[in-house]
Amino acid sequence: MNLTDHFLIAAPSMNDMFFENSVVYLCEHNEDGALGVIINKPSPVTMDLVFEAAGHHTPERFKGEWVMMGGPVQIDRGFVVHMPIGSWQSSLAVNDHVAMTTSRDIIEKLSQPDLVQKAVITIGYASWSKGQLEQELMDNSWLTVSADERILFDLPHEERYEAAMAKLGVSPQTLMGGAGHA
Repeated sequence: MNLTDHFLIAAPSMNDMFFENSVVYLCEHNEDGALGVIINKPSPVTMDLVFEAAGHHTPERFKGEWVMMGGPVQIDRGFVVHMPIGSWQSSLAVNDHVAMTTSRDIIEKLSQPDLVQKAVITIGYASWSKGQLEQELMDNSWLTVSADERILFDLPHEERYEAAMAKLGVSPQTLMGGAGHA
């Protein structure tokens, strides 16, 4: 099973304050574990502060936008999920046109739509060790669905959870807290 380029959707029964009602975009999933970023939980930081700290003016398309709280790992570091992939110092290609980049050189280029058409910036990331995510899936902690770039980049963060659930054909209200295994 490879869930790279999928959404992990926190099951309504998720009892973890950090991940409750989260949508995680999985950037990598292999036999060694998984890595992704939460795309629907705003941090206290806006994009305006990111650009100001980098010494740049905030591009109009990012003014007032929130940086997402990407996960509990390395919360002192920024991660950019973007398209197109481009050529950056430190990137992980997720698919043929989406990548996750940790290098600062992308920040100054975000103002150029021809270089970075769409982007979600997070503080921190989420990760799972070998077999951990698979166990959490068996425990019904997460639902999975193929990622949708419209949900990832275009929808406001507060609409992403319900939109990802809708891809499964369900609403959070219709799911019961404790599903079983047959």
